[in-house]
Amino acid sequence: MSLPWDAKIVLGAFTVSGIVHLVKPEVFEPLMPRRLPAHREIIVGSGVAELICAAALAHPATRRWAGLGSAALLVAVFPGNVQMALDVRRSDNAGLKAAAFARLPLQLPLIRGALRAAQRA
Repeated sequence: MSLPWDAKIVLGAFTVSGIVHLVKPEVFEPLMPRRLPAHREIIVGSGVAELICAAALAHPATRRWAGLGSAALLVAVFPGNVQMALDVRRSDNAGLKAAAFARLPLQLPLIRGALRAAQRA
């Protein structure tokens, strides 16, 4: 069975984001809640997890667990998105503010896409 369009968006987003996590992890450091230790390790680990989920979403044999894992990963990184939105409130960069706050409601359709991939496996 083919991958639903919204799951394809998750696959693409995870591929791009996972690569950026590994190549430029410093981009994600502002998203890290201060109370968490080992920021760089968590960033690299989440990038690896995104790439694994993306690759597994692409294959029907692994799509069910990949969809569930992708949804769980999106829920797990949500606090980072909230932290980023809270931190940029004081910024003069309107584009950064818009992006930070736009990420929050976008999580829901991404989670839905991941769950739809799991259901269609």
